[in-house]
Amino acid sequence: MLLERIYDEDLAHASYIIGCQAEGEALVIDPRRDVGDYLRIAEANGMRIVGVAETHIHADYLSGTRELAAATGATVYVSDEGGQDWTYGADFDGAVRMKDGHEIRFGNVTVKAMHTPGHTPEHMSLLVTDGGQADAPGFMLTGDFVFVGDLGRPDLLDEAAGGVDTRFEGGKALFASLRDRFLTLPDYVQVLPAHGAGSACGKALGAIPTTTVGYERAFAWWAPYLREDDEQGFLDELLAGQPDAHAYFGRMKVQNRDGPAVLGSVPDLVEYTADDLRPELEADRMILVDTRHNSLVHEGTVPGSLNIPGAAKTASFGAWAYNPQVEVRSLVLLADSAEDAERMRDHLVRVGIDTVRGWIGSLEGLDLVPPRLVAPQDLDDLDRVMLLDVRNKTEYASGHLPGAQQLSGGRVLWHTDALPQDGTIVTYCQSGVRSSVAASALRREGYDIAELDGSYLGWTAIAGNEPVSAEV
Repeated sequence: MLLERIYDEDLAHASYIIGCQAEGEALVIDPRRDVGDYLRIAEANGMRIVGVAETHIHADYLSGTRELAAATGATVYVSDEGGQDWTYGADFDGAVRMKDGHEIRFGNVTVKAMHTPGHTPEHMSLLVTDGGQADAPGFMLTGDFVFVGDLGRPDLLDEAAGGVDTRFEGGKALFASLRDRFLTLPDYVQVLPAHGAGSACGKALGAIPTTTVGYERAFAWWAPYLREDDEQGFLDELLAGQPDAHAYFGRMKVQNRDGPAVLGSVPDLVEYTADDLRPELEADRMILVDTRHNSLVHEGTVPGSLNIPGAAKTASFGAWAYNPQVEVRSLVLLADSAEDAERMRDHLVRVGIDTVRGWIGSLEGLDLVPPRLVAPQDLDDLDRVMLLDVRNKTEYASGHLPGAQQLSGGRVLWHTDALPQDGTIVTYCQSGVRSSVAASALRREGYDIAELDGSYLGWTAIAGNEPVSAEV
């Protein structure tokens, strides 16, 4: 049996390809939307992708299930558990809708669906049996149910999908799924989750790729609560200190439920010169994406550009700064080469940003202006209407500037009703990267933004400056 993990560092997302080498058939689980890696792995191993499965309706990236099925003719498998509100939509009418216990068989491999609600009501985990070697499952693809050292948060329907107090019902379901499903498995079963460290789908995910049922039974933070049957203690710790959910999660939930658009073959990106691009920018028909580090952006950038540093976190920050539900103008990426631009485009389509049309290799010949900055020592003298901390609420609670208000960078573009419409807003984060992303997005919306030079670390480095702490 072939089992390969495909990991996206940008979104801390893991997908998997499982293959039967005897029959040359493979199943892909939780794929991302740029599907080239799956096709290449299958081809390199002499396999056909015959199935594509999802563990649940994801919130943090746009699913590639329909994309991969369209490219390969594979059968789609999705959950049919969890109730009407989160049943997959009409674009999945050709899919196999799995109930608890459904088995997918290809060659010598059997994949059995196990309903494990909690993170979401419809959530399935997939038990994998390598029939060429064993007659019982040796692997569990847990999706967002069990992570290495953590669990999938049960509050995303509240945070990202407009639910009201679903976190409590979800937390209780998660407790039951651990007790009645996960902990009934043998200790040797390997656990392969859909996310790693850095994901906002939990609060303390481990960086190690895999774990086992036995290791989590012995050492996970939640294990003592299960041993003592302490559901309330479990809920209290589970729900405390969860990070801010990015606003784009709501869009991902709806699109993944209804069926993401299939891209098919994508056109080559156009290489622009300064002379080509200047009239498009001046007429506001296109948006330049300045992909440099904020320290370089602060030396001068194109007015109205978005700072989305690439390529390592292009998807993460792109989803903060560009909302395709309301913004239709095409994007042109600052890139070193066509290959770099294509790589960044691939990242952006993972969060449903499909409007990249071209790239430019240099800003030379374009009019540049430095974004407005304020030095930490000048902050108190600046006439401002708001000091905005765009870090997570847990970071804010552990220490922030006096008088600062918190609204995380992944939410600010969707909550401009919380911002004053007139006057200068000063933004900061920990080091300046997130603040630069959020500030560029707000400037495009017409806000007067000044970034705190050096951000929180720069301010706290000055003798006498004392941060304020607060409860989350």
